[in-house]
Amino acid sequence: MALFDQARGEIVLDTTLIAELANLTTPHLADGCLVTGNPIRIAPAGLRPLVDGMTCYGRAAPVQHLGSIDIFFEAIEQLREGEVIVIDNGGRLDEACIGDIVLLEAQDAGAAGFVVWGCHRDSKELAEIGFPVFSFGALPTGPQRSSIRPDDVLSRASFGRNNVTRSDFVVADANGVLFIADDKIEEVIHAAIKYRDTEASQLSAMRSGVSYRTQTKFADYLEKRKSTPSYGFRQHLKAIAAAGEV
Repeated sequence: MALFDQARGEIVLDTTLIAELANLTTPHLADGCLVTGNPIRIAPAGLRPLVDGMTCYGRAAPVQHLGSIDIFFEAIEQLREGEVIVIDNGGRLDEACIGDIVLLEAQDAGAAGFVVWGCHRDSKELAEIGFPVFSFGALPTGPQRSSIRPDDVLSRASFGRNNVTRSDFVVADANGVLFIADDKIEEVIHAAIKYRDTEASQLSAMRSGVSYRTQTKFADYLEKRKSTPSYGFRQHLKAIAAAGEV
């Protein structure tokens, strides 16, 4: 059972297990959420890595953009190594909110990457730096506004339908961005590892000439459907897994 560290204000997690996030894709983790009954909290579609192949993961460091980069420097001042800076810019497509200066400051402070509900600028420079950035894309213009500072500016970020806090982990890759509560992350990782390994075994068998349909006894599933139309494929997969046949 996970323990809560009063001094740090967070759950103490198995660091070796958390490191497994480097070997899991967001699809693996999404399926891990599904299997364990946890909500699948994904960023809006269209969020992409700045450069193909970029990935990052870590505890969330949320920040709400108010129109000036000083809020990011404030967030960096309290950043802990390995955290992912999650920027709430309201999904705006009319302004960029981070560029090379903020990126270099965060990289030097030990951040694991940026996930931006909005856009970035200085795309060429950011690509040359090679630090993980996920956003809706590049724009040449920065903000021309100033918003009132809310009390939770550095403790909560809206991201699509999600509220992201320091009690969340972030995982980002070419498939998208996933948010997982820290009190659920360990069970999700365990489930994701099992799913990943099962899938790898199935793909290996397929390369050896054993079709997925054969492995999952798909003909038996179709036969069962004839007498029980409500019988679903997920139910079938659970049944044959329980029998040790996949």
